[in-house]
Amino acid sequence: MLYRLLLLGAGRSASSLIRYLLQYAPRENWHLTVADVHPSHLKPVLEEHPQYARAVAFDIQDEARLDELVQESDLVISMLPALFHPQVARTCLRYKRHLATASYVSEAIRELNLEAQQAGITFLMECGLDPGLDHMSAMQVIDHVRAQGGRISSFKSYCGGLMAPDSEGDNPWKYKFTWNPRNVVLAGQGTAKYKQDGQLRFIPYQQLFIQTEALAVAEYGLFEGYANRDSLSYRAPYGLEDIPTILRGTLRRPGYCTAWNALVRLGLTDDSGPLGNPAEMTWKELVSSYLPVYPNPQASFSALVAQHLGLAPNSPEMHRLQWLGLFSDEPVGLANATPAQLLEHLLTQKWRLEPTDRDMIVMQHLFEYELEGKQYVHTSSLVVLGDDSTHTAMAKTVGLPLGMAIRRLARGEVQQRGVLIPTQANLYEPILAELAADYGIRFQEEKKAVGIVS
Repeated sequence: MLYRLLLLGAGRSASSLIRYLLQYAPRENWHLTVADVHPSHLKPVLEEHPQYARAVAFDIQDEARLDELVQESDLVISMLPALFHPQVARTCLRYKRHLATASYVSEAIRELNLEAQQAGITFLMECGLDPGLDHMSAMQVIDHVRAQGGRISSFKSYCGGLMAPDSEGDNPWKYKFTWNPRNVVLAGQGTAKYKQDGQLRFIPYQQLFIQTEALAVAEYGLFEGYANRDSLSYRAPYGLEDIPTILRGTLRRPGYCTAWNALVRLGLTDDSGPLGNPAEMTWKELVSSYLPVYPNPQASFSALVAQHLGLAPNSPEMHRLQWLGLFSDEPVGLANATPAQLLEHLLTQKWRLEPTDRDMIVMQHLFEYELEGKQYVHTSSLVVLGDDSTHTAMAKTVGLPLGMAIRRLARGEVQQRGVLIPTQANLYEPILAELAADYGIRFQEEKKAVGIVS
């Protein structure tokens, strides 16, 4: 019997997911409909499988079209921006269709849990990279420690989408966009919440990028991590309600965070309202407008900015700002925009992936636990390299776990109904095994005893 899959959205992170679904379409008797605002770029891929796939034009604002497509499907996959998932989920409820996404469970989705259970459908969420692979790999270690009778006292987890070393080039940020640029520009806004040695800890946005932790990954060098918004919410899903230390964070190369903090201090990540600026305004004029005293044209502009930020004029942070063109006479290019929109517009040009660029995903979990009177440290590290600017490491690590979860849901191997994330062994074990066996995506585990429990 034909099983109909509907994929909503086919952006940058969908390439590996589409390839995976098409790979299994013949043996699973699937037909895939890919619905996207601009489906023309999908033709080269889908035309190789005309009996198993089609592309259709779709705009999420067209509610009648959404109803039609969902009603025609058996399982809906959403790769749309997360703000549209509640709308898609409610449509899936109306027609009793399963839903799978790589995005976080929002409060609006969580409120649909009981209705989904009553409808006999599954909303399988957080099945990509982060969230997704982080849950699966962390729970594998946590469950293993518990099975031996161990008690976990500390859990830290970091993940970052970066550039492969051979693609960093002369970019002093060592970073380019491999996912939604807007999310990068607005990252961390709000207060980061975590727990350290039994104490609640809070980091306001203004201090987030100066409170970092250094990490090392074998063969790939040093990284720095900053805290994500709410680490505390992961205690319950992981069964770590009483853990003394829990922190989730984002990884960047050393130096990125202090330079990004300079952008925060200048006000360029603010998205609260438009400035009323002309598109012809230059970056130098924009930055000048944020200085306490508008600079004298005869003065050294970069020196004045450095003084305002409390940085040395020849510091690495100032070099990174200069490289972006913040002190140049180039126009900002957008009229009446927020500072964050202007910065995103600039970074989209400066941090654009070139066709031959390769990205890199780095994830590391750091566990501390007690077992049979001894204290242990367990480190799980993952590095995945992209092939090029289309088949990126980001697309692999988001799309492949999601595709594997979809295959199990379509087969009827996922019996749980309602809102679900992949923290159960019957879901994460086969996915991690398939990733390792078929794609070489596996975590390197290192465990060592560090002391005796006093």
